[in-house]
Amino acid sequence: MARKELFRNDYFFSDKGETVYLTEAAPGKHGVCPKDRPIREYIEKGVVVINKPSGPTSHEVAAFVRDILEADVAGHSGSLDPVVTGTQPVMIGKATRAVAALRLSGKEYICLMKLHRAVPKKRIEAVLADFVGGVYQMPPVRSAVKRAVRVRQIYYIEPLEISDTLVLMKVGCEAGTYIRKLCHDAGMALGVGAHMQELIRSKAGPFTDDEWVSLWELKDAYTDWKESGDESELRRIILPMETAFSHLPKIVVRDTAVDALCSGAFLARAGIVSYETSLQKGEMAAIFSQKGEIISLSVALMSHDDIQKAANGFVARPKAVLMEKGTYPSYWKHKDSATQS
Repeated sequence: MARKELFRNDYFFSDKGETVYLTEAAPGKHGVCPKDRPIREYIEKGVVVINKPSGPTSHEVAAFVRDILEADVAGHSGSLDPVVTGTQPVMIGKATRAVAALRLSGKEYICLMKLHRAVPKKRIEAVLADFVGGVYQMPPVRSAVKRAVRVRQIYYIEPLEISDTLVLMKVGCEAGTYIRKLCHDAGMALGVGAHMQELIRSKAGPFTDDEWVSLWELKDAYTDWKESGDESELRRIILPMETAFSHLPKIVVRDTAVDALCSGAFLARAGIVSYETSLQKGEMAAIFSQKGEIISLSVALMSHDDIQKAANGFVARPKAVLMEKGTYPSYWKHKDSATQS
């Protein structure tokens, strides 16, 4: 099974915009490239994308991963109904701090919808197209969220095959969208009724079926490492937690700024090595070290254009710090700013 190339030197950059370099500062001796972490640390800061089978809940899948890897904790990035299968990213150990970012990211599903009576193909396609955009949904009775009408964005609906009363379609949507409700509403709009017959999640945030791993594969790889010391398969199927942020705009900072950011400091322009042009004021950005380690999730205080025009000022404020203090030296304790070179 083909897997994405996530381990090139700049793997932590997304492809959503060009990278602008403000300095040619080279990384120092501190920190470590995520792919080179010692194996136990690699596991404890890892993500495994399970191909969730039908039957267990998402919580149970996360518990299976935790037990297989003998980890203290594991968390999943968005619940799937027990009968639903597909992409279920599970964060391990310290990587569970990344769960919130993934839960809010977009999802993609392959859905088999069953119409209660046959409808002309053109009519089905037209009605599905009408659901692209904002839709009103009420969470089901058995739900982890408060039952109140809310708006969710449908990014695209692509009919893949229509045969009599069966409609196979690909749906890209905002987190928290109920595909079962989408099928019901589409059936009502068609005037014949419909229900969701089968559902597979093909994408969650940056993760797709290209990264799928079964629980058995994970168990075998971990057992091989414990018994033979061979880490290769375990490193292949577990991804660094940094991959969970590949869908966000990136800012890379100087080594001298890292520890201050770990203490909750705002990021000033002088501390930036590079950033992506997809950066927008008010949106979430991922702050990285020069070796590709995630430092924090931060809210951008400047857009790409603002950074280009500004000589100084704060670029981002921290939302969630993910790197431990002390990983890098505390340069900031000897200087007024975390962003001094």
